[in-house]
Amino acid sequence: MALIHSKTRGVFVISVTPFTPEGAIDWDSLDRVTDFYLEAGADGLTILGMMGEAPKMTQEEALAISERVIARAGDAPVVVGVSAPGLAAIGSLGRAVMDLGAAGVMVAPPGSLATDPQIHAYYGHVVREVGADIPVVLQDFPLATKVAISDEVLGRIIRDYPSIVMLKHEDWPGLSKISRIRAAEAEGQRRISILCGNGGNFLPEEMARGADGAMTGFGYPEMLVQIVALSAAGEAVRAMDLFDAYLPLIRYEAQPGLGLAVRKHVLARRSAIASPALRAPGGGLDAVSAAEVDLLMDRLSDRL
Repeated sequence: MALIHSKTRGVFVISVTPFTPEGAIDWDSLDRVTDFYLEAGADGLTILGMMGEAPKMTQEEALAISERVIARAGDAPVVVGVSAPGLAAIGSLGRAVMDLGAAGVMVAPPGSLATDPQIHAYYGHVVREVGADIPVVLQDFPLATKVAISDEVLGRIIRDYPSIVMLKHEDWPGLSKISRIRAAEAEGQRRISILCGNGGNFLPEEMARGADGAMTGFGYPEMLVQIVALSAAGEAVRAMDLFDAYLPLIRYEAQPGLGLAVRKHVLARRSAIASPALRAPGGGLDAVSAAEVDLLMDRLSDRL
């Protein structure tokens, strides 16, 4: 399997982890949702991210899921989230999934990092722990991690740690951050791939700012694929028009604490997974919310 690199482009869908209503991993649905994403046109997958409920997994489950998805994905690259409170766990899981054929690993900063020097040093520790030959995705998601990575620190990380080849951009507001990274590259800073998250909420604008694609999840991954393709082809207005059709559902999913339940409900209704269950702690949609999502899906179907 090819490794990710500083010029990687396209859509890497953040995969959900399917569970049975009792909380067991649903292996058949894991195969089915992997196929679903790739058949929708995804260039790759990212597994065991925050929306993949990674913190609820044992190390053994994380390895088993990685092995299953990497094998199922064939030639499509799979990035594996290996974020953990301790560096030893990151290194152990990171090296193990790379041995299984992963295309790279993704690491978010722990919330304990309070200063710029700590943030910079932490990613140096990560690189040394997993090995400098392993491509790393830096997940910049301050709304979830509470760690704000400044332009100056990010620039030092890019300069000092060449194996960090990709930024999962989820700063919000953060469109100007993309522009500043690309401007710094024009002045000689090493290039880094930028794939954007935040549920696709700002994908047309992110692409216009110089992003290389998306690394996020949505119940309609074909929308992400089409918007990235249209943007890359210079069809910005058509990309925005397509985005507008999905906006009501994107907006509904953006509710803090509810997004994954909405996404799994949509995927279950589209037969990509058997059950919308979240592993505890975490619950699904109540009946009224489920009916609202169903209405949005029906209206979307009528518009497309």
